[in-house]
Amino acid sequence: MNKSMIIALSLGIFLLLSYDAMYVVNEGEQTLITQFGNPIGSKVTDAGLYFKVPFVQKVHYFDKRILKWDGEPNEIPTKDKTFIWVDTTARWKISDPLLFLQRMGTMNRAYSTLSDNINGAVRDFVTKNALVEVVRSSDYDSSFSQSSEKAAEEEVVEVKVGRDRFSQLVLTNVSQTMGSMGIELLDVLVKRVNYSNQVRDKVYTRMISERQRIANLRRSEGEALKAEILGTMEKDLKSITSEAYKTSQEIRGKADAEVTRLYGQAFGQDPEFYRFMMTLESYKQVMGANTRLVIDSSSPLYQYLKAR
Repeated sequence: MNKSMIIALSLGIFLLLSYDAMYVVNEGEQTLITQFGNPIGSKVTDAGLYFKVPFVQKVHYFDKRILKWDGEPNEIPTKDKTFIWVDTTARWKISDPLLFLQRMGTMNRAYSTLSDNINGAVRDFVTKNALVEVVRSSDYDSSFSQSSEKAAEEEVVEVKVGRDRFSQLVLTNVSQTMGSMGIELLDVLVKRVNYSNQVRDKVYTRMISERQRIANLRRSEGEALKAEILGTMEKDLKSITSEAYKTSQEIRGKADAEVTRLYGQAFGQDPEFYRFMMTLESYKQVMGANTRLVIDSSSPLYQYLKAR
């Protein structure tokens, strides 16, 4: 072997050792170094170029971003024997790479473990609770969904947990188990709750009936309020009309009294002229367009028709 071959071989070995001694941590990654299967040092979370002992130490890469788990819809019976489809999703991240490496090993196993634990917690909750606990919120006011007659016949169902706390209970139950495997479960969300084909038509009919009861209740309340408003308006209108009529009669009475006083004052100055005017007024009242009047010569109506 000549000198040039030795130099080339040495250079190749050096480059190979140098290449295996360096590793890069990208953004969104974290790494852990093991030597013969045993962890060396702490996890590396900052992006950059790092070094290790070539061929002896091994780099394990883990995602440090928030990851999404999306489960398959499961058909689960409730406590009141109603079959529903529950579709859930969750967000999680690798909080302890060493525990994750020791307990999980691969991402596929992590997803499988998440599916088993979350689906198990969801199934456990659904089978131990009635349908209303899964589909209604804890602040749902069931008194609005029933008419007064219906409420008297049926017992109002109280929602103790509700759909809003359902996800939180599942998260609490699963978090401790997954934490021991190096996984931090951030949240669990029920994406969709749907009824099975066997009960869907029946449930839809009940939902329509419930909405109709609410509509009838609101309509009857509106009609009662309308009647109250119209009654108050009618009462106020009659009161205003009565006061206006009273005031007009008082004004008219004062005006008539004043007219009478003025007439009396005016005609009192000449009583004979007053009698003459009154006689003319009587002619207007007694005689019409096609009236023929026959009177005695001694009648008061005739006294002003006689020749003077």
